[in-house]
Amino acid sequence: MSRKILVVEDDASTAAYLAKGLGEAGYAVELASSGRDGLFLASEGIFDLIIADRMLPGLDGLGMVGALRAAKVRTPVLVLSALASVDDRVDGLRAGADDYLCKPFSFAELSARIEALVRRADRAAIEPLKTRLSVGDLEIDLLARQVTRAGRVIPLGAREFNLLEFLARHAGQVVTRTMMLEKIWNYHFDPGSNVVDVHIGRLRRKLEEGFATPILHTVRGAGYKLASDV
Repeated sequence: MSRKILVVEDDASTAAYLAKGLGEAGYAVELASSGRDGLFLASEGIFDLIIADRMLPGLDGLGMVGALRAAKVRTPVLVLSALASVDDRVDGLRAGADDYLCKPFSFAELSARIEALVRRADRAAIEPLKTRLSVGDLEIDLLARQVTRAGRVIPLGAREFNLLEFLARHAGQVVTRTMMLEKIWNYHFDPGSNVVDVHIGRLRRKLEEGFATPILHTVRGAGYKLASDV
């Protein structure tokens, strides 16, 4: 069965170009020419991927993505835009987009990004739903968003919790700064700051203060590892 892609694009020539290229690649394509029409169709949850222009009439692309995420629609979204600054890309990803491709773009790159997003969604669909994660005496309740160590509640901010969850899902493995930047901050580039190290330092203090054994380890030259033993 063909993968279904919704293309939300108000420029007729660009929409036709995308529909033709994606159709030739084996995808079933449906078109919408406004953010509101795109939101209506995407809300049905029948698509494997959504490609949305950022500058749309009425409801823009980021507004559409935000509305979808608020409605718990998790269909991967790739935003296309001529707005190409770092701030523009960050805004797109923070709005809930899974990827952001600047215009003009090559169809080969677009195809590669689509394939990557579809693979990621497929993996997420087959992973068993976990509501708790544990590493040694550290327990993470994903539903309550509560962390305890040896029974003691450890208060964490939203970013710290997301960072810990990511580390716990890779417990015993080295997690690089690049991986954390992409997953937690949605940066697909190096911002040239020590944002990861600062947050790791804060998280480590909260997890280890008052405990005899460390649990968040620095792997010099590589990254960090959450483990009850090394």
